[in-house]
Amino acid sequence: MSEKQHSTIYRKDYQVPGFLINQLDLDFRLGQESCVVNAKSRIKRNVSAAENDRDLFLNGDSLELLSVAINGQNLLSNQYHLDEKGLTLLQVPDRFVLEVSTRVFPDKNTALEGLYRSSGNFCTQCEAEGFRKITFYLDRPDVMARFTTRIEADRESCPVLLSNGNLVDTGDAGGGRHFALWDDPFPKPCYLFALVAGDLVCIKDKFVTMSGRTIDLHIYVESGNLDKCEHAIVSLQKSMAWDEEVFGLEYDLDTYMIVAVDDVNMGAMENKGLNIFNSKYVLASKETATDQDYLGMEGVIAHEYFHNWTGNRVTCRDWFQLSLKEGLTVFRDQEFSSDMNSRPVQRIEDVRVLRSFQFREDAGPMAHPVRPDSYVEINNFYTVTVYNKGAEVIRMIHTLLGIDNFRKGMDLYFQRHDGQAVTCDDFVAAMADASGVDLDQFKYWYSQSGTPALTVTEQWQEKDGKYRLTIRQSCPSTPSQSSFSKKAFHIPVRFGLLDSKGHDIDVGMTLLELKEKEQTFDFENLPEKPVLSLLRDFSAPVKVAPWQHREQLAFLMANDSDPFNR
Repeated sequence: MSEKQHSTIYRKDYQVPGFLINQLDLDFRLGQESCVVNAKSRIKRNVSAAENDRDLFLNGDSLELLSVAINGQNLLSNQYHLDEKGLTLLQVPDRFVLEVSTRVFPDKNTALEGLYRSSGNFCTQCEAEGFRKITFYLDRPDVMARFTTRIEADRESCPVLLSNGNLVDTGDAGGGRHFALWDDPFPKPCYLFALVAGDLVCIKDKFVTMSGRTIDLHIYVESGNLDKCEHAIVSLQKSMAWDEEVFGLEYDLDTYMIVAVDDVNMGAMENKGLNIFNSKYVLASKETATDQDYLGMEGVIAHEYFHNWTGNRVTCRDWFQLSLKEGLTVFRDQEFSSDMNSRPVQRIEDVRVLRSFQFREDAGPMAHPVRPDSYVEINNFYTVTVYNKGAEVIRMIHTLLGIDNFRKGMDLYFQRHDGQAVTCDDFVAAMADASGVDLDQFKYWYSQSGTPALTVTEQWQEKDGKYRLTIRQSCPSTPSQSSFSKKAFHIPVRFGLLDSKGHDIDVGMTLLELKEKEQTFDFENLPEKPVLSLLRDFSAPVKVAPWQHREQLAFLMANDSDPFNR
């Protein structure tokens, strides 16, 4: 490996890109042995950059450079520098058109990153840093451009030619070849680029949006799998309707496409308008699929669709902010599944995953914050902490703000940042500004690793009818973060007090906000000693030291009005 691949990248070292790309026009000439990629970029210097670097470095990996030109003039060998890390253009102007021609070898791409071919089909995987294996480019999520993509291939072996956006032209290219031209009107980072070319069959349906637009829905699969797509397309339609109803978010292209093939190294990928799935998350046969298979497929299809806004229209500034899109979208797909099926069962299953896997990660040598401070290899941070604990962080904001204020925060987030690459701080700021709730302390959930632990102490003063609840919080040491250095978390604690008949006692509140290392809450004028139901709906990803007797637990199991705790 190169020194660059071994070097540690730190969040604190982030700098805005020195150059921006407004438009990228791609032309793929797909062949049996290799593929030629012609990329035409409209580039300008970023006036917000701290340094005025005259050179432009473009990421590139395993590429054969055929030609490079600026403003129509081919560059001489002394006007650029090529190495294993990429291409450096020397002394570039403030605005220019860059044309780069490269050759790639999809059949030899066993990493399945960038453009590869398997089982006869061409496919791409560009998240996190796969686009640099297609052409020389600013391969970072905060560089967002409009893409057009022309694909040319053999008509017989590749009758289907797909990319992001809307299909604007098709035709004959001579010699038994044909082409398709796609235009994506929305700026996106290159990690969301997608191309699929091959011999696939398609099931089609439609969806009418809340504004009356008719969207074509296409699911492409390998021959013989067409009869296994019904559940997938119904799940997609449910997802689109739910996102409109709950968040007011409407799909924005003319066509929504899913490609499901066996040879995909990730479960699914939310490329703009062209989601690429491993077929096990799309195909369902009534003879073999279990109930859990159907639920899982519905959730994954929803997850990738919901990324259209939380990840695509608003994306992450850098890979440290990965939970900005993944944690938020996991929360959204969990809420969708809860509304489509059983909310208590869904919550129990989500928490089971958290306790079984994420808590274990928090307690081990790979413990890291929801927003890491550094990484050597970004692919190592596609973890249950970033995804599932990240979703719990969003859920806690939802709990603290309430449904209406959370929706206001989401609306403000999209209003401020549509078409931008932003940070977790930007998301929290939108939530705080829309609701008027101070979330400054809450942000420790993003920066501190480990699972907080709560200890509970109860006191009952019978003569005064006073119940006193004391909660202490602590968080164990984790790699690079000692327990002594960690600040108190802002922890939402849902609770209930039950009387001897198992009924909830009305004490005027159902939520405690734990902000100190130790905090006491008093409840007065109670007719009898209550039984405490703590952390209802698992309102925070914490551990609670056992303190209740078996009799109390049995009483709660029989009477608690909260299904999760019961």
